[in-house]
Amino acid sequence: MDASSPYEDLYIYYLQGRLSPDQQLFGPDYIGCWHEDGFSFLFFSSPARAKVNKTLNAQQHLVLLDEFKMSYDQWQGGKIAPFRAGRFHIAPPWQIPWKNKSLCREELPIILDPGVVFGTGTHPTTCHCLEALELVFGMETPVTALDLGTGTGLLALAASRLGCSKILAVDLNFLAANTALKNVRLNRMQDTVLVIQGLAEDFIDSPYDLVIANIHYDVMKHLVEAQGFLDKEWFILSGLLRTQARDIACRLSRHPFQIIKKWEQDGIWHTFLGRIG
Repeated sequence: MDASSPYEDLYIYYLQGRLSPDQQLFGPDYIGCWHEDGFSFLFFSSPARAKVNKTLNAQQHLVLLDEFKMSYDQWQGGKIAPFRAGRFHIAPPWQIPWKNKSLCREELPIILDPGVVFGTGTHPTTCHCLEALELVFGMETPVTALDLGTGTGLLALAASRLGCSKILAVDLNFLAANTALKNVRLNRMQDTVLVIQGLAEDFIDSPYDLVIANIHYDVMKHLVEAQGFLDKEWFILSGLLRTQARDIACRLSRHPFQIIKKWEQDGIWHTFLGRIG
């Protein structure tokens, strides 16, 4: 196995239908299940066709559509390595550059194990959110933050590193929520970050100072219309394509929000940082 990755190869089984939770016990080589729009993706670290076939026989609503074998780096779109984003030093647990040396006071270390969940921190929308967080905390320190669509939990961890004392990280996907929880524990942030599996819409009315939503547009367009969103002091919205960003900007313009900064990457990805008033 490559010393710089947790798995040598991934064996992925693409199923039509939603896997029942009681069938998710496949042994030590089972990594997890990703549910997406009526489909299930099973991840294993070794071949598991026999186990999958047994599940298909037990749950006949499931259909095996395809199966793949690829390296871990191929799945993640490249080798995962330590990188810097502003003051943040982000590194996987198997390659921590600051392990045997001290960081200066201004440097903010984050250990991030993405598992098989997307969200290593290098995507433009994530980088923009990290920059937006630094801007917010450079002006004042929100006491509480709500991270909707947390994924690997990176943005919640970043808020905690910047001094936020209470963060709720929410993701609908069980595998993502479980990965975020693992990263909270790796960084010993259990006292400041709580991870919950659930719908973003169910938590937007919670009383938090800052809301971070790097999330699907179909969800975001409803979030920004919620009364709970209007009650927030700060917001960071990302993951938006050009036409989606225009629509969100139009929706925001109906309310007394101040857009402090906008980010645009190659005319494709857009991010907003704003506050009430």
